Amino acid sequence: MTAGTQIPPVPEFLWPTLCAVVSLGDSGTIDEIVEATIGGGGFSEEQLAVPHGDGRESEVVYRCAWARTYLKGMGLLDNSQRGVWSTTELGRAVAEADIPRLLGEYRNRLREARKANAEADEADELGPLGDEGGSDGPRDWKAQLIAMLQGGIEPDQFERLARRLLLEAGFVSATVTGKSGDGGIDGIGLYRLSLVTFPVFFQCKRYKGTVRASAVRDFRGAMSGRGGQGLLITTGTFSPDARKEATRDGAPPVDLIDGDRLCDLLKEYELGVRCTVRQVEDVAVLPEFFADL
Repeated sequence: MTAGTQIPPVPEFLWPTLCAVVSLGDSGTIDEIVEATIGGGGFSEEQLAVPHGDGRESEVVYRCAWARTYLKGMGLLDNSQRGVWSTTELGRAVAEADIPRLLGEYRNRLREARKANAEADEADELGPLGDEGGSDGPRDWKAQLIAMLQGGIEPDQFERLARRLLLEAGFVSATVTGKSGDGGIDGIGLYRLSLVTFPVFFQCKRYKGTVRASAVRDFRGAMSGRGGQGLLITTGTFSPDARKEATRDGAPPVDLIDGDRLCDLLKEYELGVRCTVRQVEDVAVLPEFFADL
């Protein structure tokens, strides 16, 4: 593993990512695969804390995502619409020594496809080609949304947005308490599950980077003696240790919403996001029809 905060290029993530899926029983969710990849990669806390771009995810997680994309293009992984990734027959049989060849063949196919369609964007297709020299890919809607949340609104507006999100998600009530200096708790909501109603304390962190385990422990300490459970919302990402701390046995549970999931939730409930569905028509000419005239 490289020293300091330098992170290996994407091609070096390919074999560890494939091995991670195999270790999970040849299929797993994105979170499971990332955790298994990071767990076997020997990354330092400093490396895991390096943000990518707008900071809604870490650079390590970003490169794990590109690794999955490459492995799918190489025919070694496949994914369902429900976000479950699985190994293919080739993926279960391939050896580590085959990875460079398969990667080269995949890149060549992408370049050939680009030549056939001059309007295609090379950055969109190829992504980071190994040197990680600054190609962040397209500035997608999530990047724009995170930029707005981090720099376009005030902290109290972000807390009110969190309150609105809880209400849209079905909470009976939600109150922002952050201005009262309530021990790091920004608000409290009441969630009703069938016949039972229980309090959920929430804290908002507009981070451009990684929230560490200490933040989860501090938040849990502020909740101490109050019952209920916690909800920690950030525009950044959570370190693996933070995720483990959130579900530690014997401690009050803390649910985590990172920047990527926050974007998805705001889109789902149409809070500051408008989704327009466009119908695309594919027209194909059938030479055989004319041949039969």
